[in-house]
Amino acid sequence: MNRVKALILCAGYATRMYPLTKNRPKALLTVAGRPIVEHILEKLEDMLEIDTIYIVTNVKFFLLFKNWQKTYCGKKKILILSDGTTSDDNKLGAVGDITFVIDHARINDNLLVVAGDNLFTFNLYKLVQFFRKKGITIAVHELKNKSLIKKYNEVRLDNQHRILSLVEKPVQPTSTLAAICLYILPRDTLKLIHEYIKEGNNPDEPGRYVEWLYKRERVFGYVFTEPWYDIGDVKQYEQANKEFTEQCRED
Repeated sequence: MNRVKALILCAGYATRMYPLTKNRPKALLTVAGRPIVEHILEKLEDMLEIDTIYIVTNVKFFLLFKNWQKTYCGKKKILILSDGTTSDDNKLGAVGDITFVIDHARINDNLLVVAGDNLFTFNLYKLVQFFRKKGITIAVHELKNKSLIKKYNEVRLDNQHRILSLVEKPVQPTSTLAAICLYILPRDTLKLIHEYIKEGNNPDEPGRYVEWLYKRERVFGYVFTEPWYDIGDVKQYEQANKEFTEQCRED
């Protein structure tokens, strides 16, 4: 596989988690004694194909990330970018931030995108191997509980793991598979994100982009069953901190 750039999305304002995130970005909250972003970086650091990791944030939190970077010792080149926004009212949204980084950094390599509030435990090597065989790859989590699907999205795959459908927040889900914000996009498909934005589609919810993309390109879902934590509110954060800490002790 050609070189890979990685992008961690950390430009949200996490208003649902106030007051925890009023003056601190969600990705710098600690889980198991370390900032969330460091758990993500630990996974990315193990990927030989990655030569640069971008972290996109906003004006409000840019200096906090720069100060954190001074204390972080990693093996990869990390570049922190501000998307120029100042509040939840003028944010670019997740897809808007992907577009911003592609343009600002002039990315012309395969791109791995991960949300800065996603904690996962599986080895990314398996995801990369899957990508090498299939192409556009979306990580898909087996939730094992249909009622939970209503909070996220519902994915249906064929026997080759190609995405047949993706429905955001389904009312009556029939599947227990949900796509998470962890993608590997081939370099020759990055231009499609600009097309999506130009059409006036939702720039904030990355699942909407996948919903748009699979109808135009062959998109595949890599299914994993290992623990995954989506930190969307204070309750989910506290649960993730408790369970992830216990898991780290066991390991």
